[in-house]
Amino acid sequence: MDSELEKITTFFRFEDLRVYHKSLDYIEWVYNKVNNFSHDGISAMGRRFADSAQSIALHIAEGSARNKSQFIYYLKMAKSSVRECVVHTALAGKRGLLSQQEQDESRNQLMEMTKMLGALIGSLQRSAGIIETDED
Repeated sequence: MDSELEKITTFFRFEDLRVYHKSLDYIEWVYNKVNNFSHDGISAMGRRFADSAQSIALHIAEGSARNKSQFIYYLKMAKSSVRECVVHTALAGKRGLLSQQEQDESRNQLMEMTKMLGALIGSLQRSAGIIETDED
């Protein structure tokens, strides 16, 4: 029975990726922070922030079902979503919605995911024989 459960949890290969789990943790972190964004214009900003955070995990999941070159494309899209979250973090900080410590927490998580995504992209490119550099 345990091996049957194990098969179920690893059926989707993206669930084996540490960066996917990091992205889920980040989504949860963002949800907890944007709940404190209260009035109308700010809650819209919180929704966009949460959508960008979700996009990181969604791109990883979607790309994992594709061939290597398409997976690389989706991982690069995930990195674009990470950069969107950097902007949302800065804007929330400027509006006083995130403390400096919270901004640093966000940026550290985003930098870690960027590095992990870059390493995964590089690994896939090498295994597919694709010569392309991935900056940042």
